[in-house]
Amino acid sequence: MENLLKEDERLDFLLAENLRIIQSPSVFSFSLDAVLLAKFAFVPIRSGKIVDLCAGNGAIPLFLSARTNADIVAVELQERLADMAERSIGYNGLNERIRIVNDDVIGIASKIGYEKYDTVTCNPPYFPANEASEKNLKEHVAIARHEIHLTLTQAVQSASELLKQGGKAAFVHRPGRLLDIVTAMRANRLEPKRIRFVYPKEGKEANTLLIEGIKDGKPDLKILPPLYVYGPDGEYTDEVRLLLYGQGE
Repeated sequence: MENLLKEDERLDFLLAENLRIIQSPSVFSFSLDAVLLAKFAFVPIRSGKIVDLCAGNGAIPLFLSARTNADIVAVELQERLADMAERSIGYNGLNERIRIVNDDVIGIASKIGYEKYDTVTCNPPYFPANEASEKNLKEHVAIARHEIHLTLTQAVQSASELLKQGGKAAFVHRPGRLLDIVTAMRANRLEPKRIRFVYPKEGKEANTLLIEGIKDGKPDLKILPPLYVYGPDGEYTDEVRLLLYGQGE
């Protein structure tokens, strides 16, 4: 354990998957968005190839590994986060199934292969690089949250370049960027097929968007039932408890 963790890192549980993940309060910790995307995305069950873009500390690849036997490539630009992901993958004995690539999402298909993947997932930076709040964030968090090194359009383009025809790309973003992401997807041969809005609780505005598209798919968009994170009692809803802990009430 002494050689596994660095500085202020800790080893957290992914309870529903019975896995562990290295996190750091000062560097990076995954959010509920990663859980939601990993459970929303289509994945081939027995075999296939998956890429997770903007992988952070490897949460989504770990979540996906519990749902599929496919090979997973996780792409993360920041060396510190990629290193955390690499150690988490090793700790869980998943080196043969998950490969961490410390590289830029832009142009990544030229390095790991064009049009050879069944599924691409991506939790991209949400906010424009010029937002004032960026100045108050530490570098690792600022890069992960703001479009400093990667724009939404660039993320969508990379996803399309990686996918086979008929492959599926799933993204998590903010509802305010819905038109931007749909426009970018259609411009890059990804036809939106499923959308689900996530709400903090009933009566509140949606604050998270899950969207999946098929490469060269035909128009036929389905709006899925809403997902509520908290119930009237302020506790997680049964659906979210199931996602996080593998059980409801």
